[in-house]
Amino acid sequence: MRAFRGTKIVLPFLAVLFSTVALFGGKLLPNPLFTPDPTGVLSTYSTQGGIAINNPFFQNLGSNGRTCNTCHISTSAWSLTPADVKAKFQATRGLDPIFHTNDGSNCPSADVSTVDARRHAFSQLLSKALIRVSVQVPDDAEFEIVDIKDPYNCPETTATNPALYRRPLPAANLKFLSTVMWDGRETVFGAVPGKSIDLTASLANQARDATMGHAQGNAPTPEQLSQIVDFERGLYTGQAADHHAGILDTDAAHGGAENLSRQNTFTGINDSLGGDPTGAAFNPNVFTLYGDWASSNSPYRRSVARGENLFNNLPIAITGVNGLNDALNQPVIMGTCTTCHDTPNAGNHSFSVPLAIGTTAYPAVPALDVAGLPVYTIRCKATGAVVQVTDPGRAMISGKCADIGKLKGPVLRGLAARAPYFHNGAAATLGDAVEFYDQRFNLNLTAEQKADLVAFLQTL
Repeated sequence: MRAFRGTKIVLPFLAVLFSTVALFGGKLLPNPLFTPDPTGVLSTYSTQGGIAINNPFFQNLGSNGRTCNTCHISTSAWSLTPADVKAKFQATRGLDPIFHTNDGSNCPSADVSTVDARRHAFSQLLSKALIRVSVQVPDDAEFEIVDIKDPYNCPETTATNPALYRRPLPAANLKFLSTVMWDGRETVFGAVPGKSIDLTASLANQARDATMGHAQGNAPTPEQLSQIVDFERGLYTGQAADHHAGILDTDAAHGGAENLSRQNTFTGINDSLGGDPTGAAFNPNVFTLYGDWASSNSPYRRSVARGENLFNNLPIAITGVNGLNDALNQPVIMGTCTTCHDTPNAGNHSFSVPLAIGTTAYPAVPALDVAGLPVYTIRCKATGAVVQVTDPGRAMISGKCADIGKLKGPVLRGLAARAPYFHNGAAATLGDAVEFYDQRFNLNLTAEQKADLVAFLQTL
């Protein structure tokens, strides 16, 4: 039973701590699990009857003390926030397992001998919850990195092994995924090439590689991988209450994790590019959570409803998006936010289509903060074309010039609990994310429209 009082929730003290595993003698946490976040209350619901804290997800399977739960925390929508990292740093003087130089520091060879040195070495992790990933440029790549501006002068950051700083993606709402990882490198495609995804194999790959890489361990056993994948696939998370809008599944609204767990989906559902396997036409009204609030007595609930309508229907002249405009040979595509975020009531893209929307470009759109990120100058061998990016994106996997800067978009549910936003944390708030799109696509949004969009996004 829910224990809300008005727009708040009464919680056991233990449920809001960063690490709940050791504190619960039993095997299951409450289901749903309610935890406070900056704008209200987050809910996590498990279709397996509860959050099983004896799952290998919570166990140290590596050599450096990390678990999956180190970077995928329930109170942060199963992702990681700077607040999480700062609390760990303060509690341990920067010695928590998350502070390892294999991927947590700005540079693997950084000085971590003192507290101040560790604070400097892990600055991107502390400020934006960014993990350092190094991926080798494919041997047959169509491009080469010809210049690097690295603020850390890191000797391990090279033209063949660039450093990529990325946010941990949520380990929940995985039913809606159309590719795994920001660059899709763990994706195993199924019967329909380039479209359907073997989610079990893809998530098993991710869990295995994360254990061997981030946790510096041996490969988990098939049984452990199966248990981790089953656990993750059963998790759903979403905002349950908002400080201003109240409980988000009342008065004909459909917010919260339990409702999300019942949302139908499949690869290609409502595909905005016309690839829905059922042959159904694209419906821009992707989110249908708060339509009845349009006539609410609450001004804030009316704002949420207006924001949902804007997200579904605000006309956007989409230009310069590699993977979309070039793929369709259309310099301008008239669309909406849901052209890309087309999965019903989840906001993911319904099939694998990495896009370059401008979050990796350098110079960055003013709304984005890319301070501290290396800048790579990349030259395409065949054409001589040169581009500057802070992350080569999908091109590091495919080797194709056409994929430079392309990344997938995340599932949008649970946004309020997991700031900052975009793969590199360049948007500190949802307001900054809205501002990015306003500037990037010349939307000329009014102050009220921006506030309405933020109000809606906070309820997801």
